[in-house]
Amino acid sequence: MAGYKKLGRPSDQRKAMLRNLVTDFFRYGEITTTLDRAKETGKIAEKMITLGKRNTLHTKRQALGYITDRKVVTRLFTEIAPANATREGGYTRIYKLGTRRGDGAEMAILRLTESSAIAAKEE
Repeated sequence: MAGYKKLGRPSDQRKAMLRNLVTDFFRYGEITTTLDRAKETGKIAEKMITLGKRNTLHTKRQALGYITDRKVVTRLFTEIAPANATREGGYTRIYKLGTRRGDGAEMAILRLTESSAIAAKEE
């Protein structure tokens, strides 16, 4: 199946986990997780920032349908998306950390890029 990774979970658990990761990513500006989860979360976060750049009632409702916290959606539309208004994409970066000691999983930090990182630190 092309397009997404199963991440070793049933579809309902995978969708819930990714929703929580995206919400926390926009809340804190960065998250530390496994490399595969970071890649999947980054894809969704890029789409949410693109929705935020359009800034219509319809896109706000679409974002609220995925992101679980209303304050995070407000922050996405008022701080993060305007900071990336001139960018054509590439709103997130993945930094590899190495392997986790317990099970050897590849770890990574998913972080907002420079222009939007300033907006995330102001909280």
